Amino acid sequence: MKMVISVLCLTLWPLTGFAVPGLEALTLTPAATGGGQTYTLSIQILLFMAALSLLPGALLMMTSFARVVIVLAILRQALGTQNTPSNQILVGLALFLTAFIMMPVFEKTYAVGVEPYLEEKISAETALAQAAVPVREFMLAQTRESDLSLFTRIGNYGDYTSVDEVPFSVLLPAFATSELKTGFQIGFLIFIPFLVIDLVVASVLMSMGMMMLSPLIISLPFKIMLFVLIDGWALVFGTLASSFLV
Repeated sequence: MKMVISVLCLTLWPLTGFAVPGLEALTLTPAATGGGQTYTLSIQILLFMAALSLLPGALLMMTSFARVVIVLAILRQALGTQNTPSNQILVGLALFLTAFIMMPVFEKTYAVGVEPYLEEKISAETALAQAAVPVREFMLAQTRESDLSLFTRIGNYGDYTSVDEVPFSVLLPAFATSELKTGFQIGFLIFIPFLVIDLVVASVLMSMGMMMLSPLIISLPFKIMLFVLIDGWALVFGTLASSFLV
C-alpha cells in the first residue's frame, strides 16, 4: 500500500505546477463597489448551475403556474373531452399564460437586481436580495393571512410586526396552499354550468326510458357548443389573469 501511494504521489507531483491560480475551490476577493467580498468565478458558476436545477420547482411553486394549470385541468374534466386538449397543450397554455401574468414581476426583478449586477454596480448577494423583493411582493399579495398564520404557528415563529418580517420558509408553503385553494375555487365555479347540463340531459333520457344510453354522449356536444358560443377560452384566460391583479 505504501508503495502504491508513493507511486501516485510521484506521478501527480509534476501536475501541481500547472495549477491555475484563478480556479481555487473558494477564493474571496474585495468587491469593486459597495464593500464586502465576492466569490471567484468558478464558485459563481457553480452556484448558478445549482440555481438552474431549482428553476423548475420555482416556476411551479413561486409563480401563477399552479393555479392556471389546475383550472385548465378542471375545465377539461368539466367538458368531458377526455384527453382533449392533451396534457402537453395544457402545460404549454399554462406556461404562456404564466409568462404573461408574471411579466411585470420579471421586468421589475431584472431592473432592480439582474441589470445592476451585470453592469457590476452591485455584488451577487445584493443582486439576489434586491431581485427577490418583487417576487416576494407578488407572493404576499396572493397569500391568505390564514395560511400565513397556519405555517407560522406550525413553525413556532412567533408574531410579526409587518409582512416584511415573514421568512421565506413560511411564505413559500403558505403561497402554495393559497394557490391550491384559489385554483380549486375557480375550477368549482367553472364546473357548475357543465354539471347542470349533464343533469338536464340525464333527466331527459331517464324520462324517455333511454337508460342504456350514456348521458355523456348526448351532453358532450351541447357543452362544447355552449363553451364555444360564450367564447369560453377567452373568459377563462381573462378570469385567470384578472385574479392576480392586486
